[in-house]
Amino acid sequence: MKRRVFLIAMSAAGCLLSAGCTPTPQQTSDAGGPPAPVGSGGGAPAKKFVIGMSQCNLGEPWRVQMNKDIEAAAKAHPNEIQMVFKDAQNKSETQQAQVREFVQQGVDLIIISPRESRPLTKPVEEAMDAKIPVIVLDRSVETENYTCFIGADNQRIGREAGKYAAKLLGGKGSVVELKGLQTSKPGLDRHNGFLEGIKDTQIKVVFDPDCQWLEGKARDEMASALARFPGDGDIDLVYGHNDPSAHGAYMAARQEGKGREKKIRFVGIDALPHEGVKYVKDGLFAATFQYPTGGAEAIDTALKVLKGEKVEKNVVLGTKIFTPENAEKGGEAL
Repeated sequence: MKRRVFLIAMSAAGCLLSAGCTPTPQQTSDAGGPPAPVGSGGGAPAKKFVIGMSQCNLGEPWRVQMNKDIEAAAKAHPNEIQMVFKDAQNKSETQQAQVREFVQQGVDLIIISPRESRPLTKPVEEAMDAKIPVIVLDRSVETENYTCFIGADNQRIGREAGKYAAKLLGGKGSVVELKGLQTSKPGLDRHNGFLEGIKDTQIKVVFDPDCQWLEGKARDEMASALARFPGDGDIDLVYGHNDPSAHGAYMAARQEGKGREKKIRFVGIDALPHEGVKYVKDGLFAATFQYPTGGAEAIDTALKVLKGEKVEKNVVLGTKIFTPENAEKGGEAL
């Protein structure tokens, strides 16, 4: 009898020990969400897919909007997706570490919008080697070892901006180009595309600093341009690689250029409703070109991948131009 009681006690202790040692993977969202549910089994709820999102920075309104679009799309699938957001704070080293942390935590899929192409190439490859699908959003990496890239054609947008500038200026004039980060592919493409658009014209780019997509830096650089080219006809147009840069230039021209904002045309890229499109409607900008965030498309693609469906390797998003003539009507598709 004593032996029987002893065996029952030992069996119960073994069960408790086994249950206590079972690993329970959890992800705590940077956005304050609950831990990711554990996999299904018995009467437990179905497992949610954990998706890690590394955003290069949240200092640009367009990137804030991208995160909002991703979050909104994910919330449409509350029983399937658990999002974990991370902000790299404009540091490639931080973003490298974030991707590697996602890999160590064993998330089901990674979405990354890289700060720079080259530094993030290896971490993306490491995630793919670990059998974790990676969706690269907005800025590409220097490898084909990813699941899907989603983004607009920046070279085309830059080219359309150049063609529009040529039309505005009648084929001749002086332009200040406020570049986005030139170690990122969108920055390079928007620059090269613009040069294509003004090719065979008499338009010259007289000043072209790298403003790293930041409005404050663009404002400072525009102040320098105004001082360097003080005449009324010295600067005819400002081409900002994003709307914050073009707006920073406008503010510099208004506050430090003694009314020169009325004699200079401003063209930007992004076309967020509360930003670039509003600037066009308010008469600050001559035009802005839409650069879609791809947030909703990223979630749609992620779900297909996680369910084993085939997806396109590269998804190219369209663009629109917003001018004073069409802004109220929703712009014109290009």
